[in-house]
Amino acid sequence: MADKVYRVALSGDFILANGQPSLPHFDIARLRQTRNVEVATVGRGPVLGAAELAGFDALILLMPRFAPTSVPADGRLSVIARGGVGYDTVDLDACTLNGIAVVITPDAVRRPVAVSVVTFVLALSGNLMALDRITRRGPWVDRTHYTGVGLIGRSFGQLGIGNIGAEVVRLMRPFEMRIIAHDPFVKPETAKAMGIEMVDLETLFRQSDFLSVSCPLNEQTRGLVNGERLALMKPSAYLINTSRGPVVDQKALTKALQERRIAGAGLDVLEKEPPEPDDPILSLDNVILTPHSLCWTDQMFSTMAGLDSDAVLSVMHGRVPVNVVNRAVIESAKFKNKLADYRRRFGG
Repeated sequence: MADKVYRVALSGDFILANGQPSLPHFDIARLRQTRNVEVATVGRGPVLGAAELAGFDALILLMPRFAPTSVPADGRLSVIARGGVGYDTVDLDACTLNGIAVVITPDAVRRPVAVSVVTFVLALSGNLMALDRITRRGPWVDRTHYTGVGLIGRSFGQLGIGNIGAEVVRLMRPFEMRIIAHDPFVKPETAKAMGIEMVDLETLFRQSDFLSVSCPLNEQTRGLVNGERLALMKPSAYLINTSRGPVVDQKALTKALQERRIAGAGLDVLEKEPPEPDDPILSLDNVILTPHSLCWTDQMFSTMAGLDSDAVLSVMHGRVPVNVVNRAVIESAKFKNKLADYRRRFGG
C-alpha cells in the first residue's frame, strides 16, 4: 500500500487546538484531491521529531524547527516546502546529507513584504501612531508637535537588493526619493539598470533617512546592524527591519532609540519572538512593532499554498522543484534515487 501512496505531512501549527485551520487562506485542497496523495498533520512542539515524520514523503512546514534529530530513520522524506523566504529554522546540512530538498516560496512574499516596508515608511514619516493616540486621547493641540517628514529628495537606503529588496526599490521609486543600496552580491550593471546608487555599508548608514533591512539570516549577517553602525545614522533617520530579528543587535537598537540617537524604527521582527513582557523595546514610543506578520495577506497565503503544493507534487512525479535552497542536494545520489523511484511509482 505504501508503494501506491505519496504521504504529505503538515506541521501541526497549521491547525488550531479547536481543529480549525490557523491560516484559512492557505488552501491545499488541490493536494488533498490529487490521486494517491494522503495529507496528515504532525507535531505541535517547537522542534519536529523524527518518529512523527516517519512514513512521509513530503513536509509542508510553518514555524517548527527541523533539526538533525528531525530526520526520520526510514529515509523516505524527500522534500520540505517552507513558506516564505526564511529557512533558518531548517538544518540544511542535515537535509542535504539525507537527500531532502528544501524549497521556499519567494514569489509569494516578494510584494507583501515590500508593501510592509512602504507601510513602515509612511507610518513613521507621518507620525501615524502618535497622531492616532492624540486623536483618541487628546489634546488635539499636541498635533503641532508631530509634523511629518516629507519624502521627496530624502535618501532611502536598502540593505540587500535581492528578491524582496529589489521589489521595495520598485515600490519606493514613485515617492521621488534618492535610492541608495548596499549588497555585495549584486552586479553593478544590475543596480544601474534599476536606477540604484550602490554605496559601501558605512555610507549607507550615514546617508540614509530611511534604512530598510532585507537580508537573510546567516553567520555573516547576524548582528550586521550593530551599535557601531547605528552610531553612524542621522539623529533624524529611521531603521526598518522586515527580515529577521537577529540581523539587528536589538540591545544596541533599543539604546539608540532610548537616547534618541535615531528618530525611530519600524520592526516586524525581533531577536526573540514573542519578546519577553518586560523587554524595554516594548515601552518605547518611537518604534512601531508588528508580530512578524505585517505581510500576511489572503493573497500571500493563497499563493504560498499553491507554490508549496507545486513543489510537493513535482517531487512526487520525480521532478526537481523550483526554488530549492540547498542546491547541492539536486546532484546527490540519495535525492536522485528518490526521484527515480517516484517516477516509477507515480509517473513523470
